[in-house]
Order: sequence, then structure tokens, then C-alpha cells
Amino acid sequence: MQSRPQRKSDMTLIWETNKRTITFGKLPRIMGILNVTPDSFSDGGSFYSTQLAVDRALLMEDDGADIIDIGGESTRPYSEGVLASTELDRVLPVIEQLTRRLSIPISIDTSKASVASAAIAAGAEIINDVTGLDGDPGMISVASQTGVAVCAMHMQGTPQTMQDNPTYGDVVSEIYDYLAQRLAKLRHHGINQNKICLDPGIGFGKSHEHNLELLRSAARFLELGQPILVGHSRKGFIAKLLGSKSADRTAGTLGVSLALARSGIQILRVHDVPQTREALMLFEASGGLS
Repeated sequence: MQSRPQRKSDMTLIWETNKRTITFGKLPRIMGILNVTPDSFSDGGSFYSTQLAVDRALLMEDDGADIIDIGGESTRPYSEGVLASTELDRVLPVIEQLTRRLSIPISIDTSKASVASAAIAAGAEIINDVTGLDGDPGMISVASQTGVAVCAMHMQGTPQTMQDNPTYGDVVSEIYDYLAQRLAKLRHHGINQNKICLDPGIGFGKSHEHNLELLRSAARFLELGQPILVGHSRKGFIAKLLGSKSADRTAGTLGVSLALARSGIQILRVHDVPQTREALMLFEASGGLS
């Protein structure tokens, strides 16, 4: 049997926060999703109280999460934005408690500079911004001044408009070019290359077929030379493929996770942490990465 060709992901990549260095091996790192919201598309309202959210984060760490990503504003299609004060009321008590109890880094999922700044002061080490650090003119400054890690995502439109007939000529090439431009801009504004992760934005201004094209071409994004994060968990294209909006999307999410692991993607952003960890372990043990 022929050996697997060397991928960009086989090269040593790191992701530096203001407190630690995240390294990558053969298997992807797992970012556990914690939505402290009443209206997120999959788990909105499930962890809306501070105590439920804290308990959930601690359980995800025990289950094998490498990062906890905390968000206080839904970005599902057609969601309405919330004030920064509302977002802060939701996430800050959770971050403040978890900073003292988690041994893994906390990511703040926000596109508001004021929320990111307060979250970092409370202990967050990563800014995960669905606007690519472009939605708030102060976001890049917050990132560069605090030295935290960042994840810049691609989104066509806004959550309120992104699924109104998303259109591309060549979805893979256009998003690749966008991420390359964002990388160059972030570096130009003083953010060290080792602090930057990129995300093609599955489900954000893409049709179901666009999402599948991006997943099939995931390895292409490794050519950018940065860690790549993919957030595919429980999204609508899975239900579309399964033929039922009410289908349990866990197994479908795991299938995509294994395909992404095979492609060399460094970070998987998921709801189901223990299932993902176990699937990756068995995938590797049974030769899935050889």
C-alpha cells in the first residue's frame, strides 16, 4: 500500500495565546461549544444559567475538550443581535468562574471588541470572531494589545442575511483568497502569525452544496500555513443529506469530523465532545490516518 503523501498539516504548527502555546499532533484538537444563549440553533437555552454553563464546561474538559468556546450571542441564520451589555451579562460570570477551575484555554465567541476586551480581562485567551475581526473596528486593536490568540472566520453577509441566496463563482478559491487577505491584514496590524487561526465558515453564507465543496477541499486551506478550525457540528447540511430536519445530527457530525481529521484539519469545533474524542481515537487506532 502506498504511503500517505505529506500534508501541510504534517509540518509543525502552533497556536499561541497570551498564556500558553497550543501544539498540534496527528489528531485534531477539540473545541467544545458552550452557548450561553436562549436561541442558538442547536443548544440554545440548554446552558443559559451560569451554573449550568459552568458545569457543562467542566464536563467537556473531563470528556476531552482542548478548548472551551463561550458565546453569548446567537449567530444562527436570521438571528437578531444583542447589545454588548446583554452579551457580557451572559458570558462574564461563566468565564470568571471557569478561569479558576479549567486547565484548558477559554475562547470568547464574539464580534464585539468591548465584549472581547472584558472577556480577556476575566481570563479568556482566544477571540473567535465570525466576522474575521472585521465587524468591529476596535477588534484588531484588542487582539494585538492583549496578545491573545485569534480565529478569523469567513462569512458572506451577516447572520440576518447570510442564507438569502449565497452566491460564489468558485467557493473554495474565493474563501481561500479571503482568508489569505485576512491573514495578511492581521499580521500587518501587529498580530503575530503564531497567534492566528483561520476558519472557512461552514454554514455562514453558504448553501448545502457550498458546505460540501468546502469540506471536500478542506486540505486546500492548510496551504495558508496556519491552523485551520472547522465548525460543522449539527449544522443544516447534515440534516439535508440525511433527508430529515428532525434527524439526530450527532452521527453525521462524527462522520464529517473523521473526514476532516483525514484531511489534516487542526481544530474541530463541536457540541459532542466525548463522542468526537472516542471516534477520533478509534479512527486513528484502526488505521484511518495511515
